[in-house]
Amino acid sequence: MGGIALLAIFGLLRTFMFSGAGKGEASPPPLVSVVTVEPVELADVVTFSGAIAARDEAALSAEGESARVAALLAEVGDRVKAGTVLAKLDTSLVAPQVSSLEASLQESKANAAVAEAEFRRAQAVANIGALSAQEIERRQAAAIAAEARVKVVSSQLSEAQARLRRTEIRAPFDGIVLTRAAEVGQLASPGGAPLFRIGRAGGIEMRGNIAERDLPRVSVGQVARVSVTGVDRPFVGKVRLIGAVIDAQTRLGSVRIDLPAERDLRPGAFARGEISVGSGRRPLLPQTAVMSDATGNYVYVVD
Repeated sequence: MGGIALLAIFGLLRTFMFSGAGKGEASPPPLVSVVTVEPVELADVVTFSGAIAARDEAALSAEGESARVAALLAEVGDRVKAGTVLAKLDTSLVAPQVSSLEASLQESKANAAVAEAEFRRAQAVANIGALSAQEIERRQAAAIAAEARVKVVSSQLSEAQARLRRTEIRAPFDGIVLTRAAEVGQLASPGGAPLFRIGRAGGIEMRGNIAERDLPRVSVGQVARVSVTGVDRPFVGKVRLIGAVIDAQTRLGSVRIDLPAERDLRPGAFARGEISVGSGRRPLLPQTAVMSDATGNYVYVVD
């Protein structure tokens, strides 16, 4: 038939016997239908799975010194602006130090102003001999020491103010709160477990894994269709990055798909992706024509 085979599709799952079969009569042949297998233009698609993730994330922990969480001002899912205070740590130690140093700085500045004024008066009468050279030098030294004291206290105050600022956990950029591990009363330590994770606004992607045999057919810029569990519509994105290595255990390579920033794309959601890598004419069989057993799938062919 011009190289095109006919597939036999069994319409009966068992052979019926005539009533006289027991007397040596042959059983009738099984009833079948056939279909002509013809090549059809089919898309060649690479499929893979993965999860939705924020393209850029920041893990926020305590800085400077350990302190207990005093207040929480943000929850998971909140959209925040850069600089938004997410949590406050206890300030019972550092806040009084700041207040004390602010007072000391004002006092030091006042003393420095007085010392500078006395030195200038001494200089004004130096030519008429009203004050000894020793006294003038003493006043000059006092003015220099007073000014140095201002600088020392000012530096101490700046350091204390920086410590006070570090008791506020702030968002580093516009984004969404992905996780919150902080609890009121919890001891937050530098280098400890993150209190919050923030995903940058407008940066959503799918992180998936593709079979080693399919990875060479995928390239940056290709269009991908992504389906997310619980969402009844697909999302269209583009391949942004292809991993440089293959996992030795799973034989999979990583791929990242840039996606539009939409509320239905929640970081952590399971996702499936498809990338069309071409098309070709291939034989298409009806599903009912394909049989299977312990050795695999097979079809019947009519000669």
